Amino acid sequence: MLLTLGTHTVRRSVPVLSELWLLRAGCRARVSAAAATVLIPPGWLDQRRYTSGGKKKPPRIVASVKSVEGSELLQNVLQKNKQLLQERRDVLVRDIRVRKEKVKERVEEVIERENVATVPNLLCIGRIVASPYLGYVIVQGEFRLAMGMLIVAGLTDLADGWIARHWPHQASRLGSFLDPMADKVLVGSLVIAMSYIDLLPLWLTAMILFRDVFLIGAGFVIRYISLPQPRTLSRYFDVTHATAQLAPTFVSKLNTAVQLAAVAATLGAPIFNYVDHAYLHGLWYLTGFTTVAAALSYLTNKDTYQILRKKSS
Repeated sequence: MLLTLGTHTVRRSVPVLSELWLLRAGCRARVSAAAATVLIPPGWLDQRRYTSGGKKKPPRIVASVKSVEGSELLQNVLQKNKQLLQERRDVLVRDIRVRKEKVKERVEEVIERENVATVPNLLCIGRIVASPYLGYVIVQGEFRLAMGMLIVAGLTDLADGWIARHWPHQASRLGSFLDPMADKVLVGSLVIAMSYIDLLPLWLTAMILFRDVFLIGAGFVIRYISLPQPRTLSRYFDVTHATAQLAPTFVSKLNTAVQLAAVAATLGAPIFNYVDHAYLHGLWYLTGFTTVAAALSYLTNKDTYQILRKKSS
């Protein structure tokens, strides 16, 4: 059965299981059938369904469904982005690990490791540790004890060089730094202490300290230059990484011997009563001259150090 209401209609198929009553513009129509096709104005049923008392109720059910669907869609997008970020992070971590291993392999190819726990190195460290106490003994005026300690220090200096030359497995690249370092710390402690009690002129102490500080700073710079990439503090102070070897000049060796002789002679002056002797003054001037010559020899000679590389097998 067809029922047309109004001028603008939309065809809809409405199954009618019971009698359907429709009211429009004061007219009543009764339709009963197992199935009927009714032509009604667009939105009329929706308007009757959602209108009560002249107030339109919001489609809460439809809005709730849309909200749930939007939330699920947002969760799916976030989950996919999370998985994508996780995959990129894993790839980045693997790439960093691979690069780290490659850098480590390249470093091991150019760096030679060595045994630093040798007798000569221990003797050098012993001299370095004992030097400040030797200076303290001099300041306290115990010159005989100080002279005895200086003789022992000189004997250890001779012993570590003799051992390194006669037993090759006791020689090390670190020893080429430690031996002159120990001599400089020893001489520096002695000249500071003796200048403090007016046994040694201040100008000679300043010259010796300036030269020693210059050489120690140059040693740190050589270490930095010779250390392959990556340069880190842990690798910089790792004494098992032999990256350079010092080769002191002849003038520098002569200056070290003259300095030790001058220090010993000055320390013995109050013991044997020749303080302020003319020969002692001559020895001080000779020490100052050789100190300047040794510093200049390091500046003019390019073979004072050698950068080491691991030998290829």
